[in-house]
Amino acid sequence: MTSYQWWKSSYSANSSNCVNVAAADDGTVRLRESDDPDTILTLTPAALHGLIRAAKAGRLS
Repeated sequence: MTSYQWWKSSYSANSSNCVNVAAADDGTVRLRESDDPDTILTLTPAALHGLIRAAKAGRLS
C-alpha cells in the first residue's frame, strides 16, 4: 500500500469530522474522511476543482 503525506483541511478546525488531502506522485489528488481513512477518493486536479465549484454552488446534496 502506498503511503501518502496527508493534510487536514483548514476548514475542519478541531472537529473530529475532517477531510484529509494528499498529493500523489502521478499528479492526482487523494481525499479521505478522517472517520473512514481506508476509503480514498482519487481525483485529477481539474476534477477536484469541479467538485469544489459544485459544492460552493450548492449543487451537491
